[in-house]
Amino acid sequence: MPLVAQVLLLQIAVIVVCLVVGFGWHIAKVDDDMRVEHAERALAVARAVAGDPDVRRLLLAEQGRDLDPAALASGVLQREALDITRRTGVLFVVIANADGVRVAHPDPAEIGRPVSTDPGAVLAGQDVMETDRGTLGESVRGKAPVTDDAGDVVGFVSTGISTQRVSDATRHDIVVTVGLAAAALAVGVMGSALLARRWRRLTLGLEPDELVDLVGEQRAVLHSLADGVLAIDAAGRLRMVNDRARRLLDVDATTGTSVDDLGLTPRIRRTLDRPHEVPIAATVGDRVVMASTHRVDADGRDLGMVLSVVDRTDIENLTAELDTVRSLSEALRAQRHETANRFHVLGGLLRHGDVDEAVDYLDEITGSGGRSGIDGLANVAEPHLHAFLDAKAVLARERGVTVTLGPQTWVAGALAEPVAATTVLGNLLDNAVEAAGPGGGVDVELLTDRRALWITVADDGPGIVFDDPGEVFDEGRSSKDHTAVPGGRGMGLSLCRQICRRHGGDLRVADPGGPSASARTVFVADLPDAMTEGPHDD
Repeated sequence: MPLVAQVLLLQIAVIVVCLVVGFGWHIAKVDDDMRVEHAERALAVARAVAGDPDVRRLLLAEQGRDLDPAALASGVLQREALDITRRTGVLFVVIANADGVRVAHPDPAEIGRPVSTDPGAVLAGQDVMETDRGTLGESVRGKAPVTDDAGDVVGFVSTGISTQRVSDATRHDIVVTVGLAAAALAVGVMGSALLARRWRRLTLGLEPDELVDLVGEQRAVLHSLADGVLAIDAAGRLRMVNDRARRLLDVDATTGTSVDDLGLTPRIRRTLDRPHEVPIAATVGDRVVMASTHRVDADGRDLGMVLSVVDRTDIENLTAELDTVRSLSEALRAQRHETANRFHVLGGLLRHGDVDEAVDYLDEITGSGGRSGIDGLANVAEPHLHAFLDAKAVLARERGVTVTLGPQTWVAGALAEPVAATTVLGNLLDNAVEAAGPGGGVDVELLTDRRALWITVADDGPGIVFDDPGEVFDEGRSSKDHTAVPGGRGMGLSLCRQICRRHGGDLRVADPGGPSASARTVFVADLPDAMTEGPHDD
C-alpha cells in the first residue's frame, strides 16, 4: 500500500478513535447531566414560587390538617399554581403546608391530602432535587421551603418535570452529538484527503524509497560532475553546492546561508542577480573560471537560480604558453624570411662576380644587429625573456610599432616560473602595441635584483579611458569589443595582477597617459620571487 494511503488511513483511524472516546464519554454522561439540568430547572421554579409574598401569606393561613378541599380547589393558590404550571411547561406545581398537606395540586382530588413523598428534608429548610414517582408519574423534582417573616418553615413548593421529557431531551442531545461527530469525521477525512493529495503533489507521486533513491542518485551525479553547480532559492539562500563548486568558488558555507554571506567575488555575485546564460570569465583567487546562471521555474513558481562553473585555469595557462610559442615561431618565420632575402641578394652579387660589393653587403648586415629585433637585448641574459622580447619586437615591427629597451634594463639569473613571467610581460606588451598602433612606440624596461623582477611597459597610445585608472584591472572591464572573445574581454590585466600578487608583488598603473603628446601610459609589475638566482645590483 502506498505510504500516502497508509497515512490517510492512519489519520482517519486516529480521528475516529478520538471522536469515539470524546463523544462516547459525553453520551455516557448526557442522561445524568440532563436529569441534573432539569432538576435544577424545577428547583428554580419552586424557589420562585416559594419566594412569592402572596404565596407565603396565603399558605400561612392554610395550616393544619383539617382543610376544606373544595375551598382550596377554587382558591388563589390553586389558580396561581395552575397558571405557573402552564406558563413554565413543568409537569406540576404542588404547594403544601407545614404538615405536608397539599393546598394546591394539578389534580383537584389530591388537594387536602398528604404528599406522596417524604417532605422531611424540605420542611427542615433544605432545597431538594430528586427523581421520584408520585400521583402524576415519575418525574424529576425540585422542592423549596416556604418561610414566614420570622424565617420559620410554613410549607413548601414542589415542582416536577416528567422523566419522559428528560428522556426526549437526552435523545435529542445524543442525536445532535452524533451529528456533530459525523460532521467532524467528514471534515477530518476531507482534510486528510486534501493533505494526502498535496503530499502526492509535493513529492511528484513518488514513494519515500523512491525519494531516497532519487536524492542518492542526485548527490552521486552532482558530486561527480567536472563542473561546479551551486543553487540559490528564490529567497537568496544556498540550497545546494557540489564539491567541485566549493573548490572553484572557495565556498565553505552551509546550506541555508544567505547568498551575500557566501564570500563570492563581485563578478560571480552579480551573475546571481539576473540570468547569464552566456558564460562569462571571472577570476577566483589564482583560478580563472567560466560562470553562467539560469533561472529555474516549476509550475509557474520561481525556484531560484543555478550557477554553473567551469575551471578555465589550465586553458589560460596553455593559452599563455601557446602565445609564447606562437610569438617565437612567428619571430623565427620573420627572421627566416628576412635572412632568405639577404641571401638572395648576396647570391646574386656573387653570381655576377661582384665580390667586393658582396663583401661590403655582408659587413653591412652583420654589423646591423640583424639577429635581433631590438637593441640592447644583450643585457637580458635570461633565455626565456631574451627570446620572448626578441620575438615580440619582431612582431611589433611588422605591425609598424617600435619596441625599445630602457637603458636601465638588466636581467641576470633564470626564471623560477617562466610561464608566469612571460604571461605578465606578454600581456602588457600586447596591450601596449595595440594601444600605440602603427607608427607608435613602446618602451620596455626589465630589472632584476637577486630574486626580484621589475617590469615596466610604457606606450604613447591614447591612454586609459576610464575615469578611475584602477578599473582597468576589474574583471570584464575593457574598451575593446567584448563579443570577439568567448566569455568576454577584460581578463588579461586582472589575471596578470593575480599572478603578481600570488608571487607577493603587484601590478599597478604608474601613469594613465592621456591626449597630451608627451603623456605616456605606464604599467609597472613587481614579481619579488620570479628569479631563482642573480647577482645584487648596486
